[in-house]
Amino acid sequence: MVSYRFLGRSGLKITEITYGNWLTHGSQVENDTAKACVRAALDAGITSFDTADVYANTKAESVLGEALKGERRASLEIFTKVYWPTGPGGANDSGLSRKHILESIDGSLQRLQTDYVDLYQAHRYDQSTPLEETMQAFADVVRAGKALYIGVSEWTADQIRAGHALAQELGIHLVSNQPQYSALWRVIEGEVVPTSAELGLSQIVWSPVAQGVLTGKYLPDQPVPAGSRATDEKGGAGFIGRILARPQVLPRVQKLRPVADELGLTMAQLAVAWVLQNTNVASAIIGASRPEQVTENVKASGVVIPPELLKRIDTVLGDSVVNDPAETALGAPGPR
Repeated sequence: MVSYRFLGRSGLKITEITYGNWLTHGSQVENDTAKACVRAALDAGITSFDTADVYANTKAESVLGEALKGERRASLEIFTKVYWPTGPGGANDSGLSRKHILESIDGSLQRLQTDYVDLYQAHRYDQSTPLEETMQAFADVVRAGKALYIGVSEWTADQIRAGHALAQELGIHLVSNQPQYSALWRVIEGEVVPTSAELGLSQIVWSPVAQGVLTGKYLPDQPVPAGSRATDEKGGAGFIGRILARPQVLPRVQKLRPVADELGLTMAQLAVAWVLQNTNVASAIIGASRPEQVTENVKASGVVIPPELLKRIDTVLGDSVVNDPAETALGAPGPR
């Protein structure tokens, strides 16, 4: 079964594997398959589920809410997010203004068929809204009982520090950041992780298998597999394309196979287990287009990678690793 970790400096425990439905529910796979994946997650002991209002333009939340209907609510940890445009994309249909946050939480709760979410996250930093306005709106959401804790996603260390200070003044708990993190993408290690550890935030990381690249299924000098995510413009082809554009990546990834074999893991399990070696990571988000993918990937929970193998992974991946902290800000949206 999946192990639990505390989320930040809070008393909330979440499973160290979170099931997420970014690229699947409501768009990439049929609803029956999506529900079967959620069932597989529950059967494997996963109780933490991550979504966002923008995923499939709100449909992903609806599918997750339907899939979880009938489960004991107190036994689940449900996370969602707000920032990106939803609905028809009107002038106030995006961002972290008070208007958008207060309207978005009500829509999310309705679609998720729940009275509250355990974690409500700012999906990006909003350069066009005063941070004071954003945090006050989040505080009102918490005080209304619609969310228990607050988190952010892809914020820089300075932004996290400023948000944490305001949250403390307002008496609410800012407990997490949700960044991209994998053995190939380590940009949070230099600044975000130390700042978060100091302030009492955990990371809930997305793309631990680097959009599938760390599964080893993409081979050097070979066409991408038919039907893979790299061929699906709606399913993350843009993200994978940026990784595949670095010629050194695929040859080095293939050299991880002996490490996975030595640990008795698949390549995907090794990738998920690797991010969980970071003590500031509370959970790794996995997605799935088939239930058996969930069943396999949860086996990364509880795995301990010996220090000598962690060093070997570093050596093997070498210059294919991206670790510049500036990448977080470079990837952020501009003013609305």
